[in-house]
Amino acid sequence: MDDVYDLFQRGTALLEAGDYNSATVPLSRARDLAPDKTSIREALGRAYFRSAQWEHARAEFEAVVELAPTNDFALFCLGRSLQLQGRHAEARKPLALATSLRPERADYRQYLGQARRRAA
Repeated sequence: MDDVYDLFQRGTALLEAGDYNSATVPLSRARDLAPDKTSIREALGRAYFRSAQWEHARAEFEAVVELAPTNDFALFCLGRSLQLQGRHAEARKPLALATSLRPERADYRQYLGQARRRAA
């Protein structure tokens, strides 16, 4: 049986190497063994996001936000995952929260503005 930490390490190494699809395998196994670990779920969300699996990414970032509601990066990625599915109205709330937590982030403000325009 694989150790959660080993799975996480393997998955993040693949993620950092740009092998996003392969990274989802050990990271999803790690998530199944430790579903409350936000670091695992965030890494898995990043792997799904980078491999254009927007709905899977949304689910992972949503889980991170439920566990850590002030995680600005997870809120931002949740909003972006929704945007990339064409769900701009839904994307506004997490993007607005991310922007309020980190107002200095121009990218957060940019995508919030985009969501507001496209939802109208």
